[in-house]
Amino acid sequence: MLNKKLRWHYRIQNGVFVILLLLLIAMLGFVAVQYRFQWDISQNGRNSLSETSIEILQKLHAPILVTAYATEQHAQLGDIRKIITDFFALYQRVKPDLSLTFVDPVEQPVLTQQAGVKVNGELVIKYNQRTEHLTTINEQAFSNALMRLARAEDKLIVTLSGHGERRLEGDANYDLGEFGKHLHTNGFRRQATNLAIEQDIPMNANLLLIASPQTDLLPGEVDKLLNYIDQGGNLLWLVDQESPRGLLPLTEKLRLTLTPGVVIDPQAGQLKAPITFSLGAIYGRHAITNNFNYITVFPYARQITINENEDWSSVALVEVAQQGWVETGDLNGSITFDQATDVPGPITIAVALTRNIKDREQRIVVVGSGHFLANTYLGNGSNLDFGINLVNWLTDDEELMVIQPRATIDSSLILSESELTWIAVGFLILLPTFFLASGFFIWWHRRRITK
Repeated sequence: MLNKKLRWHYRIQNGVFVILLLLLIAMLGFVAVQYRFQWDISQNGRNSLSETSIEILQKLHAPILVTAYATEQHAQLGDIRKIITDFFALYQRVKPDLSLTFVDPVEQPVLTQQAGVKVNGELVIKYNQRTEHLTTINEQAFSNALMRLARAEDKLIVTLSGHGERRLEGDANYDLGEFGKHLHTNGFRRQATNLAIEQDIPMNANLLLIASPQTDLLPGEVDKLLNYIDQGGNLLWLVDQESPRGLLPLTEKLRLTLTPGVVIDPQAGQLKAPITFSLGAIYGRHAITNNFNYITVFPYARQITINENEDWSSVALVEVAQQGWVETGDLNGSITFDQATDVPGPITIAVALTRNIKDREQRIVVVGSGHFLANTYLGNGSNLDFGINLVNWLTDDEELMVIQPRATIDSSLILSESELTWIAVGFLILLPTFFLASGFFIWWHRRRITK
């Protein structure tokens, strides 16, 4: 009698177990259909979008239409349509209204010619009546194209020229050519203006850039600059350790003082960098530095002091050299702090100014180092991101202030057909067979005990 009761007890127990197991399988199947989970364990997250790209997509509220002009097979890339489809699948998970359409340029040459397509695999991206062409398929290129499309119109940056300034198109170490290229890919137009020739700064300028002039401006040129400020124009002024080059009236209008000397940062020396390189890590509360937790490097920086006034609202953007000072002596000799002549840290080297004029907010940023955006130093720290943030805010595009999309640095894992077959056999046949055999053995063992 006892054995019979035990037998029924185990049968009920096994039955409940089977029912619960089936319910668990059904629940897992439901979750698998309704929800999608994935983990990207590749270096640098190559199989998922960066936070930057996700932020850009979230700021694009209208549908994105992508037309890929690609044949079924590419001479070098093989199945290029699959490559494009897999690439955009990452974006469609975040933005479902991103549509992808293929056009075969061989079968439809007229349509391809009308679209201005010249390369097999070229993408035509449309957003809010604006169009971008893309021949490179990677996250950085596509995300930058989206940033350009997100702008209502291309913004014009006018650069002061004629005094040996750093040029946005220049290739010399001193110039800002690399930064200028990034501005172009982000939807900014550039135009040089020589005030000794031009009547005035163009009225359609969204931003005036003064980048470290090497000779003094003429008094008439300075008057034109001051008039531009009086009219509410936005300004980015990069100041080096040399004299203001005739721009002292501009510092007076902005209520700023440029302290002579170069900032010395002992912390940079501890990190094996020159002590004349100031490390930016402490930022003021401002739209430019919101969620910006990255190191910036400012070579040969100078101090900028804000003189309290009622004309401008001011924020100290970057503070450096907490244990450093402003060196007023010769940098070629022994560099030590002189309490009598040097200024102790911390030192402010970048400021943002605003005021309301003509029913709009005028925006000005002065940075005490033109070197930090130069070709030689742009790659140090997050200088590029900080520079792009400056320009975005100054041109009233603070919604587009994001860290620049990162490039993928690791390689793909390519498996052969035999390796894929063994993986499939292992997971689809061997493992399930092992679990079934284990379950059968446990059932048989329990049944043998109960007999």
